[in-house]
Order: sequence, then structure tokens, then C-alpha cells
Amino acid sequence: MTEERVSPLRQRMIEDMRIRGMGDKAQKSHIRAIKDFAKFLQHSPDTATPEELRAYQLHMSDAGVTPSTFNTRIVALRFFFGMTCGREEMKRYMQFRTELRKLPVVFSVEEVSDILMAAPGPGLKYRAALSISYGAGLRAAEVCNLKIGDIDSDRMLIHVELGKGQKDRKVMLSPGLLELLRAWWREARPEGWLFPGKPKINPISPRQLNRAFTSAKHMAGVKKSATLHTLRHSFATHLLEANTDVRVIQVLLGHAKLTTTARYRVRGRRQRPGTRASGHRTASHVSATDTRHSHQLQRKP
Repeated sequence: MTEERVSPLRQRMIEDMRIRGMGDKAQKSHIRAIKDFAKFLQHSPDTATPEELRAYQLHMSDAGVTPSTFNTRIVALRFFFGMTCGREEMKRYMQFRTELRKLPVVFSVEEVSDILMAAPGPGLKYRAALSISYGAGLRAAEVCNLKIGDIDSDRMLIHVELGKGQKDRKVMLSPGLLELLRAWWREARPEGWLFPGKPKINPISPRQLNRAFTSAKHMAGVKKSATLHTLRHSFATHLLEANTDVRVIQVLLGHAKLTTTARYRVRGRRQRPGTRASGHRTASHVSATDTRHSHQLQRKP
């Protein structure tokens, strides 16, 4: 199996992204975008003209590329021309598309409970992992990258290391979630990674966790069109229904902008009366995150 040859131009862009401090996921996204642009051009992208850049944007529009993907590629092109090629003037010929902001799908408290109980086995690994996703509002990669030492049962916190944007944060850990994590530790005795994969020197992957979620959702009979990220949306919405300050939720979710978190306010207001207290109990029982060293997770409740 031969490795793909890296051109000097791509290598320079990779180095520029490293200097900027971009994460691996962002770097791969930028590289994919420039490769797509080069495929359209049929020549080296650094020599593109304004007319070719305009033609590419028309091509994406005609091809039905979603606003999200369109804008992601524009961000990559702006970085490529501005930083790697030193052609700042090319940014004048790029336009972002307006994205329709739909309210996120949210599970009810009962649906969350059914999905968590239907998590595939054997054992408690995926039930515990999905419970953290909901109970602490973590992203898939953040759950997968947790280590034993990230669970702090003394302070009832979970330490999220290098989350989105390469930022650390601490999130709440509930007694119910801590009890589940201890049961999982007694069952599997993981070392290093909280949820080890195969081989155990690596953590489980976001793809594996997504498959487990899809299986659990199917087994629970939940028909809503939803992804693993819906557990995170549900966490935020249930906290809002429990009258939690939106700025607190912003910190827990690791949002850079309050406006991103504020979307859940609209969703929370649309929930039927009477769900508020129930949502609070579930979010705090299954969720809270705790940052603790291994011996604290190991000790018996």
C-alpha cells in the first residue's frame, strides 16, 4: 500500500495550519476543501484566477452543495490564499452563503432513558459512554478521549482535555453518573483510557460510539431523526427547562459564543408546560461530570 505523495504546496499549507494551532479535524477539512477546488480547476490551485474562483462557487451552488459545506470550503480557501499563497486580494471574490438555522431535534426525558437502557453490550461500556454524552453534554470525540484520571469524584467534575477549539474545560458529574462509571470500572478495570478500544492502547472511536447510539435508538423504538449529538442538544434543553442560566450552560457545553447556546432558549420555551422539573432530574441524575484520579473512580461507592 503506497502513501499519497504530499506536494510542497500542501506541505506548506499543513505547516501554516500547524502554526495557526488548528486541530487534526480542522486540518483534514481544509485539505479536503482545497483538493476539491483543485479537482474542479484541473491545475494547481495556487494559480487560480478570480474568474475561476467565481466559477467554482457557481459550480458548488449548481451542484446543490449545502450552505454548511459551502461555507466550510470558503473558510479553507480564505486560509489557503491569504496565508499559504500570500494572495489576500483573492478574499474579495469569495462569498459566504446564508445558513438556515433550524432548531435542533431534542429527545424527551423518557426517550433519553429508553435509549441509555437499550445501549448494546456486552457489559456497561456503551451505556456508560452514552450516559456521559447526555449527562455531561460532551461531544463524541470528547467522550472517546476521556481518561480514568479525568474523573474527579471529590469535586464532582469531569475534565475535558483539548475539546473543540483545543480548549480544556470542566463539566459537572452527577452522583448517578459516578455510580454508573464505578460499576463500569469494576466490570472492566480499564487502564488509561476510560473507554478503551481494540487494541486497548487506543480509545474507542467516535464512529464506534455513533454505531452504538444508532443501535440503542433502534432498540428503544425512538423514531425521531437524530444523531448521537442529539443527546448533547437534549442535555442543554433539559437544563434550560430546569431554569439553569444560559451562561452556565454555555460554559458546560464549551461554546465560544453565547449566541450558539441561546438557540436552546427558543427550543426550551416551546416545550409543553410540566416538563421542566422532569428534565432537571434527568439531566442532573445521569449527567454531571466529575474530574477525578483513577483511585477515586476505583473505590467502591
